[in-house]
Amino acid sequence: MIDDIITEAELRMDGAVEYAKEEFAAIRTGRAHPAMFNKISAEYYGAATPLQQLASFQVPDARMVLITPYDASSMSAIERAIRDSDLGVNPSNDGKTIRVTLPQLTEERRREYIKLARSKAEEARVSVRAARRSAKDALDRLVKDKEAGEDEVTRAEKQLDALTKRHTDLIDEVLKGKEAELLEV
Repeated sequence: MIDDIITEAELRMDGAVEYAKEEFAAIRTGRAHPAMFNKISAEYYGAATPLQQLASFQVPDARMVLITPYDASSMSAIERAIRDSDLGVNPSNDGKTIRVTLPQLTEERRREYIKLARSKAEEARVSVRAARRSAKDALDRLVKDKEAGEDEVTRAEKQLDALTKRHTDLIDEVLKGKEAELLEV
């Protein structure tokens, strides 16, 4: 029973770390990468569809992304979705591919992205702490219902604290890497 609680908490914490990594990948740096488009959806046959399902992405150089739609009829919807997104880019269409050239990031914009990354990291840390709190409540209920001894629960809480620290440190490490990437000119 205690192992199940710890395992569930660890899975939730792993999910929080993955969430942070996905959110950081969507924050644009000076270099182009297809993950920038992960959160963007285009209207396709009446349904919001992720761009990864509508097109292939190529990165020929550090500041350009070529997007080739699988279906030519979706080109204008993809272009509109990119233009309306928070990437701050203006895509150009040559009839077969959509070319997205990323402008050089200003110092002010880099600082904004760092603030955004820090807020995403804090969201992930809050999620890790929420997983810890719910697991601790479940452990406390075990003691209260006399389903487990206090010594076992105390050991499990120490294990839970170690898990929490490991996951928050991992989030901080990923954040530090993203900040360094954003400050790199």
